[in-house]
Formats: sequence, structure tokens, C-alpha cells
Amino acid sequence: MIKELNLRLLPEQAANEQAIKAVVCEVLGESPEAVLAVRVLKRSIDARQRLVYFNMTVRVFINEFPEKEEYDKIEYKDVSGGKPVVVVGAGPGGLFAALRLIELGCKPIVVERGKNVHDRKKDIALTTREQQVNPESNYCFGEGGAGAYSDGKLYTRSKKRGSVERILNIFCQHGANVSILSDAHPHIGTDKLPRVIENIRNQILQSGGEVHFETRMTSLIIDNEIVIGINTADGKTFYGPVILATGHSARDVYRYLYAQKIAIEAKGIAVGVRLEHPQTLIDRIRYHNKEGRGEYLPAAEYSFVAQSAGRGVYSFCMCPGGFVVPAASASEQVVVNGMSPSNRGSQWANAGIVVEIRDEIELRTPLSIMDFQEELERLAWVNGGCRQTAPAQRMVDFINSRLSVDLPATSYTPGVISSPLHFWMPDFITSRLREGFRQFDRVSHGFMTNEALALGVETRTSSPVRILRDRATMRHVSLEGLYPCGEGAGYAGGIVSAAIDGELCAEQASK
Repeated sequence: MIKELNLRLLPEQAANEQAIKAVVCEVLGESPEAVLAVRVLKRSIDARQRLVYFNMTVRVFINEFPEKEEYDKIEYKDVSGGKPVVVVGAGPGGLFAALRLIELGCKPIVVERGKNVHDRKKDIALTTREQQVNPESNYCFGEGGAGAYSDGKLYTRSKKRGSVERILNIFCQHGANVSILSDAHPHIGTDKLPRVIENIRNQILQSGGEVHFETRMTSLIIDNEIVIGINTADGKTFYGPVILATGHSARDVYRYLYAQKIAIEAKGIAVGVRLEHPQTLIDRIRYHNKEGRGEYLPAAEYSFVAQSAGRGVYSFCMCPGGFVVPAASASEQVVVNGMSPSNRGSQWANAGIVVEIRDEIELRTPLSIMDFQEELERLAWVNGGCRQTAPAQRMVDFINSRLSVDLPATSYTPGVISSPLHFWMPDFITSRLREGFRQFDRVSHGFMTNEALALGVETRTSSPVRILRDRATMRHVSLEGLYPCGEGAGYAGGIVSAAIDGELCAEQASK
């Protein structure tokens, strides 16, 4: 017999499999010998009151064992002789497009400008140690995309466009912990995600697909308004319909499309700062306990949304127990992002706190918002000492328009320099950030503190350009054979939504 139960457990109960089983036996009136397995389907934390609970949905197997694994496996066949489809970009959109193409009998040819996920790590380390950015191998470019070394969060609200569960199952099949299937905010961790990405690549190769690293697309091959392939910087040519999944930071691709009069448009983004608190402070605030999280609760996280002068101000990519990292993709720019290892064990919590940008920027061309984004990153570089040192300010000093005399310790390893963010960042951003901070503090008293550090600038929240496509066919509005995909095309916002978009593009490109 199989039954499903909704449980409300104390943290010390939820942390122990035997304790969960004991509660299940008590609720059902079954003996421990009869309950052969308990599988957690959903798990979330309710920290609204002083006493914190875990809400759990479990599947109980009484006098029978589970018939299958916790996730559904997909069989990938040999497609070495299948229809070739070119996939430009090996981020989540491109990788999941390639896997779906294999399911559909097509041969994916993945072309990635950056390095493989292992070698890419070395270049990222050099950014920290030597303050130099490799424009082809960094936090944004390379196998795995922008998410590979900036957290691996899998939470998404994009549930209408495709199956989130399917995407999580595929991650599990390639090595992710099955806990992502049950957690309310699933997270693989920056330390674990590279291995999963390597496994996906190996599956593509084993099935007869191709993966080409350090191979940058320079142009599309267009014949009578039909895209039939691509040219690359090293003189190679690849033929087939093209899934363009180049990520939100491939500015050279946007400039190429604009120069070729291929339809694109400016898209609103959100920009602001990366805000870092001591994790112990966030634990005390979110769990309503001056002692912090204790032994059984995870590092606390938060999610805030406010309105200021008609624009949203919100937290983005919150990283409990994480680190602030340098995410520039070219020289003379400073961009900050956040990441967490799987254990979320650092002493800091950070999140992007950003403001919606819409008509504050005059749209002279489809690249106008991208140009604004780039200029703000250049200003951060100048005010950071013309290195990867980040300009920073204590939170209350920022709110009071006051230069910080000193700065607290930070996880940002290239270092920080005291800078008046309130002065050189645009007022339509800083004034709204101030109001947002005040509103957040009303919800979580103690959040507004000079123990917190604001680092500039957080700009890569999403693509500043949308590559126009038909909603039904997923192909470009004027070019047959071109399928703009994922975050870089302006149709996704995170790992899972980009993966879903990649699958949808693959289904259309395979026809």
C-alpha cells in the first residue's frame, strides 16, 4: 500500500530519517516493520512565527518497496547519423536543447566560445588573484554558462511553459542530489554543479553529438532568408538550423545582429548592488531567535519585494552562506554576483538588491539599455581603482549619502574600496534602493545595518536585448532556421527557465 501524508515537523525531527519515520508510523498507526520506505516529495520551511517548522509531503510505502528510483530516467540513443542542429552556447539553454535534440533523433553540434567547465575554473581564479579578465573564459562565458560558477539555483516561477519536474529529473540523472526534487528552493551548489555539467557533456558525446570549445561564432550563414549554419572565429563552418543560446552577456552577438539588421529590441533590466550581511545576523532576523539558526536549521535566506516611485525594488539571486564574486566579462568593467557552495557554509549572506529600469533610458537604438549597462560597469571599474576591486559602502552610510570611513570584512576576494555609490550611481537607482532598504527593514527589523556592505555593481540580472521570435514556432520573426533561446534571447531568467526554453527550441528546430 502507498499513502501520501502532509507533515508539520520541528527542525530536529525533519533532520532525521528515523524521526520522520517515527512520526509517520504514529500518524498512520503502523508498526516500523510495516513502513518499508518513506520518500520526501516536498519540503519547505515555515519561519513566519517564532517556532520554526518544516512542512513536508511524504510518500509512505507500507509492506512494499518502491518500484523505481526517485527520478525518471531518459534513454538517450545514438544520433551520430541524425539531422544536424547547431547549438551556439553551452549554458543551460544550449545543453538542455542538445539533450532534447538527442531524444528527438537529431545530432546536436554544440559550439561554445569559452572553455570546458574544468579549465574555465582556472581562468576564474586568475580574475581573483591577478585582477585580469579573460574575455572568452570567465563567470559568464564557458561551459555551463553564467550559472555554473554563480550558484546553481534551480528555483523558478516559470511553470506554465514546461515541466520543471522534468528538468530537475534530468539534473538528477546526471549526478545532482535527489533533494532538489523535494526542496522548495532547490539548489545544487557551485561546488557540485560542474560535475553535473561534465556528465551532460559526456552524454552528448556518447550519443554521437559534438561539442566544440573555444569556438566563437562570428556570423550566421544565411541563404535566401534561411539560416543554414554559422561561421566561427577560427575559420570553421557548421551547417544546420541554429539554436542561438549565447547568454545574457554576449554583447558582440547583439552588436552583430544589430549591424546585420536582424530584428532585436531593447528590453528592460534591473540593476543595483550586491548586499552582503553576516549570515548570523540574517539567521537571527529570519528565524526570530537571538541565538540564530541552531543545529538543525539551514542558513536562512530572504526574498524581498517593494515599490518605490513606480518601480520594483527586489532581492535577486539570494545566496545564504555564500560569497560575492567578480562577474565581469571584459576588461575595464566591474560586475558583482553571488554564489553558494552546496553546504552554504560561509559566514556571509548576500543578494543582489536591484531596481527595475524601463523608460529611464532613452531608446535611441535597440542597444541603448545594453550601452547604459556597460557604462555603469565601467564607472564601477573606475571607482574601484581600475582593477577588479569593487567599490563599496556600508549600508546605512549609503542610505544617508555618507562615505564610509572603513569597511567590514567581506567574502569578495579581489577586495573592496570605499566609494560613494550614492554619488556616482544614477539617482533613479540609488533613491529607490534607499527606499527599498527602508521597506525591507520594516518587514525584517535589523536588516538595515552598517554591518551590511553594498558592493557595486549588480547589472547582469537579465539580458538587455530581446531577439524577436514567433511565440508558436520559436523561430526568429524574419529568419527561418534561427531559434533564439534562453536568457540571451530575452526569454528566460535562470537555469531552469533557460533549460525549459532550450527544450522548446529543440522541439521546433528538429522538425
